[in-house]
Amino acid sequence: MTFVQLIDCRTDRFDEMNRLMDKWVEQTKGKRTATHDVIGRDRSDGSHFVEIVEFPSYDEAMRNSHLPETGRIYEEMVALCDGPPVFTDLDVVRDEQLNVLVARAFFTAMGRTPPDRIVDQLTDDYVDHDPSYPRPVQGRDGVRAVLEGWYGAFDFSFRVDDQMAEDDRVCSRWTWTAHHKGEFLGIPATGQDVSMQGMTWQRFREGRICESHWMYDRAGLMEQLGVLGD
Repeated sequence: MTFVQLIDCRTDRFDEMNRLMDKWVEQTKGKRTATHDVIGRDRSDGSHFVEIVEFPSYDEAMRNSHLPETGRIYEEMVALCDGPPVFTDLDVVRDEQLNVLVARAFFTAMGRTPPDRIVDQLTDDYVDHDPSYPRPVQGRDGVRAVLEGWYGAFDFSFRVDDQMAEDDRVCSRWTWTAHHKGEFLGIPATGQDVSMQGMTWQRFREGRICESHWMYDRAGLMEQLGVLGD
């Protein structure tokens, strides 16, 4: 279970505190177990700071706290604060990045839900980038036409293998499996079961997808359909 530690402190020497954190990161390379660190300043009190440190588990956090570098940095940190920092230990019981959930729902629906409903997850000014397109596809109607081509050519589904999120962006690594049932790029239906892997980078606005960049093995797909040699 993911574990989070909140460190509440007061100081008028934040620049020195910030450099101290940089020093700890440098000194604990190859040893530390912390995976994420956020520091927030109280808007109503400029000397009040809360640091949020994330660990894979409580045990990993304890291992991190026993590093000699952590002990030394803590002593220097106390010297910069107006009093001993207050620690709060939290077991994370729910952790959801909402854009990640939307991206996963998007891929889960692909192939199983009509294109008209798929495009409901897109903004009106959505832009779709695919290296096989002569130009980016603009708007819901453009994407709907592209999807109808894929739906006509294949019965398919996506499996999301990995996802990473940063700010308003989500990157999903996926596996696509399909049955070739109709014409695709001039290739008549072969009845072949095919698959390919790829990644899609998506940008979000107000809970909807406003831009996508697709990367996938189209050459491998064409080979499976018998167009390219072995």
